[in-house]
Amino acid sequence: MPNRRRGEVALQLGSTRYTLCLTLGALAELEDAFGVQDLNALTERFGTGCLSSRDLLTLLGVALRGGQTLSDAEVASLPLHEGIEPVAAALADLLVMTFGGGEASPNPR
Repeated sequence: MPNRRRGEVALQLGSTRYTLCLTLGALAELEDAFGVQDLNALTERFGTGCLSSRDLLTLLGVALRGGQTLSDAEVASLPLHEGIEPVAAALADLLVMTFGGGEASPNPR
């Protein structure tokens, strides 16, 4: 069960429930992946709301490594039986929890 106080968010993909979390190391990995110099630039990058599927994949992989050990190839092959919306919603929730900017939605049951 995700701990919201630690910034964790649940994501159900297929029959597996994952825990997403952005650790300090994850944030550093995202700065490198998106070619930005600091957290402010990373916040601005995500604040545009314009993320490609490659951006979502990068963000999902980094967020999953905060709670599980999955390779980039394993993340890329996760099932999307419910479509992309649950992934995008969980990542949006995670970004709001990490960077602020509004009330995060409650954890899905």
